Amino acid sequence: MRGWLDDAPSYVPPVKVGAVMRALAVGRVVESKNDDFPVGAHVHGTLGVRDYLVTDGKDLRVIDTSQVSGPEHLAALGLTGLTAYFGLMELGKPTEGETVLVSGAAGAVGSVVGQLAKIAGARVIGIAGSDEKCEWLTGELGFDEAINYKTADSLTKAIASAAPNGVDVFFDNVGGRVLDAALANTARNARLVICGAISDYNSTDRAGIRNYPRIITHSLTIHGFTIGDFGDRLPEGMKALGGYLAEGKLVSRIDARDAEVKDFPEVFGALFEGTNTGKLIMALPGRE
Repeated sequence: MRGWLDDAPSYVPPVKVGAVMRALAVGRVVESKNDDFPVGAHVHGTLGVRDYLVTDGKDLRVIDTSQVSGPEHLAALGLTGLTAYFGLMELGKPTEGETVLVSGAAGAVGSVVGQLAKIAGARVIGIAGSDEKCEWLTGELGFDEAINYKTADSLTKAIASAAPNGVDVFFDNVGGRVLDAALANTARNARLVICGAISDYNSTDRAGIRNYPRIITHSLTIHGFTIGDFGDRLPEGMKALGGYLAEGKLVSRIDARDAEVKDFPEVFGALFEGTNTGKLIMALPGRE
């Protein structure tokens, strides 16, 4: 969402000043003249940050909340879970015994990436910003190791200690110095999946990478992507993720903040302050 606020070419047009903020959401139909969307049905789509929306239903889909909650359709079964699934499995392609490093590991995407890597038989190291988050990663989520980048004397050395044979797959949500430290620890033929760069989104002086020669010397593959690259395969990903949830192989944590539309900037800011764990969702008052 942060990238949508920049007036620059991207994979979708920027949100104009004064326009409704673009956002995926789950809503409930309160009035309808369309038989495909009966009153009471829950729908998922780009509804925006607002209380109500009048729409023809284009690009919306009815979801079943009897087995899986509405918020879960925004988390593990939403675009964050799907981003983790396709980014890791199709681009990172971890194999049994390989070492996978995940930045932003306690966030919505990173937490799912690490668990999927464990399902694939990999050894998983997470990078997060507090001891509590690191304990959650190695405890409930089953990561093999976790690094608190805020307290590590040297992130490069901390990664080297956790991955003495090098990192085979790096799934990056952060960018900046975290990406540079990971690059310094890559194994030969490692795959780097670039999903986000939250450390630089609000920066006017974006950090470059110093360890880029390793891309050459270690035959690295770096692949940036958005979930739109896999738009025609989303049902496949939802089926796989739904199966892992049903089998108890995948834990989904939702950090829901009760707030009104006017409070959106404050809730959104939690992403950049690092105060959320798991999927951050704004829950409007009085909604089912």
